[in-house]
Amino acid sequence: MTNDLLMRALRSEPTPRRPVWVMRQAGRYLPEYRELRARYTFEELVADAELAAKVTMMPIERFGFDAAIIFADLMSPLAALGVSFRFDPGPVIAEPVRDRARIRSLRVPPREEIAPEVQAALRIVKQELGGRAALLGFAGAPLSLAAYLVEGRGRRGFPRLRAMAAADPAALGELLDVLAELAAEYAIAQAAAGADAVQIFDSWAGILPPRTWRELVEPRLRALLEALGRAGVPRILFLHQAPHLVEPCSALPCEALAVDWMTDLAELRRKLGPERPVQGNLDPAVLLAGPEATRRATERLLREVPARGHIVNLGHGITPDAPLESVEALVETVHAEHAAAAAGEEAR
Repeated sequence: MTNDLLMRALRSEPTPRRPVWVMRQAGRYLPEYRELRARYTFEELVADAELAAKVTMMPIERFGFDAAIIFADLMSPLAALGVSFRFDPGPVIAEPVRDRARIRSLRVPPREEIAPEVQAALRIVKQELGGRAALLGFAGAPLSLAAYLVEGRGRRGFPRLRAMAAADPAALGELLDVLAELAAEYAIAQAAAGADAVQIFDSWAGILPPRTWRELVEPRLRALLEALGRAGVPRILFLHQAPHLVEPCSALPCEALAVDWMTDLAELRRKLGPERPVQGNLDPAVLLAGPEATRRATERLLREVPARGHIVNLGHGITPDAPLESVEALVETVHAEHAAAAAGEEAR
């Protein structure tokens, strides 16, 4: 039987229960992943389609999540631009992109040349899933990709990017245009390879103030989302550390808006209305408190956020030290809501 809970939730259709998955669900908190990492580097795992597919399937086999998200890195498509990078442990750009000449040398290649290993892994996972769960692709939002390209590596607040926005906003705009086109082509290629929907990660959405964001970022993010819409690709937009942007982002074209735990999801849902799906947004740190605390927090989330159009998730990626028992409690609590409702119907 096909599990279409997530896709129905994205269309704001009634579902027997809420779909649930967690960001970074294929990662270091899983003992089977750690065993694989003892034999392969992270770079080797993401570069090998069969290994990436194996990692993608691990949380599906263990927890029965309603979505599998392809195992890749936010940086994966940048190699297609001729950008060289390594991981130490986060991404490090060999030659940061900080001037117009370098920006204008960047060319977006045909879709099939953008991270072909990710496209190959999607095809493998699609077959292995056999309809048990939705398959998600993902891409970095233009600003989040630009943050690494300009800064050269992850750095708190990305000061070089902010300086570029102040000194030469036109150049940064050109870079964002290229990255919006790259992300769109990459995401459309993932959909063609089997992804049912794509999540756009704006992991560093909140580093710019509202005016700068509206002038530089919003037009490029909108262009990306509109390109996916024209291609018929369902979209989830995830914002991290950007409470000042939740309202303007809610007007962008996407099927679902995903927010971190600093946003009141129940209040957001009331503002958006029942026809606009939302995703999230438990604090990942709750899982560190153990299964009982996780169960209580999940029950509260389920009470406060209406079920229709709600995809249960964390407000950011699961941490490497999250107990497996807490993840089990999260999934069991979501499933129990349906069981309780069904029992109530029988009693009546």
